Amino acid sequence: MTTDAAGPLRIGVLGAARIAERAIAVPARATGHRLVAIAARDRGRAEAFARAHGVERVLPSYADVLADPEVEAVYDPLPNALHGPWNLAAIEAGKHVLSEKPFASDAAEAAEVRDAARRAGVTVVEGFHHLHHPVMRRLLELVDTGELGDVVSVEATIAMLPPDDDDPRWSLELAGGALMDLGCYGLHAARSLAPWTGGEPEVLAARAGERAGAPGVDEWLDADLSFPSGATATVRCSMVHPERDFSLRVVGTRGEATAPAFVEPARDDRVLVRTPDGERTERLGTRSSYTYQLEAFAAAVRGGPPVPTGPDDAVATMTLIDRCYRLAGLPTRPRATAAPPA
Repeated sequence: MTTDAAGPLRIGVLGAARIAERAIAVPARATGHRLVAIAARDRGRAEAFARAHGVERVLPSYADVLADPEVEAVYDPLPNALHGPWNLAAIEAGKHVLSEKPFASDAAEAAEVRDAARRAGVTVVEGFHHLHHPVMRRLLELVDTGELGDVVSVEATIAMLPPDDDDPRWSLELAGGALMDLGCYGLHAARSLAPWTGGEPEVLAARAGERAGAPGVDEWLDADLSFPSGATATVRCSMVHPERDFSLRVVGTRGEATAPAFVEPARDDRVLVRTPDGERTERLGTRSSYTYQLEAFAAAVRGGPPVPTGPDDAVATMTLIDRCYRLAGLPTRPRATAAPPA
């Protein structure tokens, strides 16, 4: 594999998942990076995606994408249980990786990906895109400047209307569930406060509702966390909610700030601030968080600053996910025994 330190990133896409349009195709077009190859289990879907988004060629299999010498970075939007195996395969092929969250099926598998990335010397990033957007950066800045005082509590709600019954997010075998699909954002948001709360949070308790007909799969899950400083966090996630709610609220000793859609700032870019000095609404811009993420990923691949959502960060988040499931009385997500041919 050759790398052009100045040219556009040459990206291969594994699968034609719905998220791929928003998370890689549109950002690549906006930033001038190239989608050079795609493969999908259904070649017709790959061909349609390529036509719609200017992917240069359709290949027969994921393995062919990894073997393509022109592909220097891989975007992995596969079902959750396949993230770990194909992230590992991409690393072994010498490719940089931008993986959809969650990074793997459990913390042990995430650690395997981390260790492989270290050995290979490639850039591997978990797609917590919200962290790159000015909305989330502003929330953290309000904490850092002391305007809100010391952090007292964090409340994250990530909820959506139910997916179709045959959606892979309802499959235990594919490592589905509300926590894996949605709650991971809330856990990551809580972890983002660690520099101002004495360190990483600990999960104290978790409760969940199981999907009828899908043993082990959480329709919803609530988790209570505590920081070393004594601050607390509540993370609520649901895939059976009556409306979409992707909000984050940080309460301090002198004020509070809320992002009504911290995971979807392109939909709602507000940060609502309330302190003794009054209330105000800040607007941070509706440019896609995925576009900011691709810029950060490409810069890291080209030798720029590392992306904060790297493998170590992914292992820490997956460790909290595993603990939430155990405390809620549900199994941790199963790992795929092998990456299927595709």
